[in-house]
Amino acid sequence: MIARRACRAAALAIAAAAALASGAARAHPLAPALLSLEEGADGVVAVTWKVSRLRPTGSDVAPVLPAHCARLPGAPEIAVSELDVTERFRVDCGERGLVGARIAVAGLDRSRTDALLHVRLADGRSLRGLVSEREPTYVVPERESAAAVAHGYFGLGVEHLLTGLDHVLFVAGLVLLVPGGRRLVATITSFTLGHSVTLSLATLGVVEVPAMLFELLIAVSILLLGAELARRDVPPDGDAGVSWLRRRPWVMAFSFGLLHGLGFAGALAEIGLPHGDIPLALVAFNVGVEAGQLLIVAPLVALGYMAGPRMARLPDFVRRAPAYAIGSLAAYWCFERAVLFL
Repeated sequence: MIARRACRAAALAIAAAAALASGAARAHPLAPALLSLEEGADGVVAVTWKVSRLRPTGSDVAPVLPAHCARLPGAPEIAVSELDVTERFRVDCGERGLVGARIAVAGLDRSRTDALLHVRLADGRSLRGLVSEREPTYVVPERESAAAVAHGYFGLGVEHLLTGLDHVLFVAGLVLLVPGGRRLVATITSFTLGHSVTLSLATLGVVEVPAMLFELLIAVSILLLGAELARRDVPPDGDAGVSWLRRRPWVMAFSFGLLHGLGFAGALAEIGLPHGDIPLALVAFNVGVEAGQLLIVAPLVALGYMAGPRMARLPDFVRRAPAYAIGSLAAYWCFERAVLFL
């Protein structure tokens, strides 16, 4: 009963989320900015600044580099894609270098997003950080502690899951699909195992798949889930007519989790892993992704327990609205990503 209430409550919650997101119809409409700094032995730093094109009007963000770093002459290299703008230029930080320097990003309070930092020092060490409205500056440390690595990559994992509408809709769709408590736990656990496998393999370079191919397949997985949720006549459990998605949801979740893991790996590859702390960073990022999943599943189950009886009285087309919303967005992503892939 509780699980069925959760499904009904999840229906309205997903419909509302999908309606709010449908204006942008993107998987990561407010993706964090990325600031990469590569320090050379002569004190010259190569700067790469990448920012999403999809952000609120009047919310421009820009990097704020240390005052002792002078920008070198020459026009910056600018590359524009469908989703982001990348600018590359060089600055001279002299003998002081980047260690101990303060780095900030202006405009985060208006853009409702964060900025990821990737700093490669002249001695070969690689550091990662996060600049947000709450923590507007990042001080480049002499050496990053294990606790700092774990904390940073855990936060990146949570943020990537919650800002990815495709991943959010898939996890929420699993809550709608699976009626039983134990079956739901088994299904979510299988999804976790699936994306953990490919996340690890792809990040370590064991598996390589073209980015647009797995992004397309992720959209297809969500479309199939939405189509199953939209079926009007679902046979009871044990009936021969029940689809394999419902008979063995944990198998489906594990299979599709393999695809979503490649998406997580793509984000992690862009951020990079710290030399000497790769296992720690990988585990922390993965745990962060799981924490993000729980932040989706737990409220939906709790909402269903509280509001389920009222939702049972809603018209059938309202209860099916989430399935159509999920399927419509997934179909849009399929066409969009297929065009880019081809």
